[in-house]
Amino acid sequence: MERICVTGIERAYGRKKVLRGVDLSAEAGQCVGIVGANGCGKSTLLNILAGLRRADKGMIAFDGVVADCVTQERQRPPKGSEQLFIRYTGYVPQENTLIPELSVRDNLLLWYGDSEVLERELAEGFLHMLGLAEMCSQKVGKLSGGMKKKVSIGCALAGNPPVLLLDEPGAALDLPGKAKVREHLQRYKGMGGTVLLATHEETELDICDKLYALKEGQCREIDVGLRRDALLSQIL
Repeated sequence: MERICVTGIERAYGRKKVLRGVDLSAEAGQCVGIVGANGCGKSTLLNILAGLRRADKGMIAFDGVVADCVTQERQRPPKGSEQLFIRYTGYVPQENTLIPELSVRDNLLLWYGDSEVLERELAEGFLHMLGLAEMCSQKVGKLSGGMKKKVSIGCALAGNPPVLLLDEPGAALDLPGKAKVREHLQRYKGMGGTVLLATHEETELDICDKLYALKEGQCREIDVGLRRDALLSQIL
């Protein structure tokens, strides 16, 4: 069964239609890449998949369970819909959503909730692999952009969500940091996790099993092995 199935997602901002009937799917253990020019709607799509933004039309299903992602103006979201998104997805947006006044540990604890689980992850899990244990006492506001990205990724993995949504995860990371993130994503896939990855970096496409091009508001599957000029021709 498909871990996530997206059908006919539409979204407009005023008169500007950003998404015009997006269809895509991903199975457990797959990494699906989404490529497109700046402003094509990748971030809007991931926001909708994370349940942070409502679509104008369409459907999203997780393991066959439909999460109503569409709400008419002045109408409350369907009961339980938010919990389905929370249970299934972890999301790393482009922008930094951390609380700068708090330490790294306190930011992580807001997401993990259980201090014992957090300490275990810092000691031997992915948080340790990212090097977050060494910066736990530092205030987030004093971290570099790359360090903040690592903390954001660590927060998104709280609760081991089945679907991980990544919007330009390699941005601001140094080469070792990018390599560590790719290494974990491979492990995450091997454990049955599903990754949806919006990216401009070709090296990140190397871990993808499927690839979609988002252009003029529509998604279509393209050859996952396309690179350089052949890839550009699909998105411009």
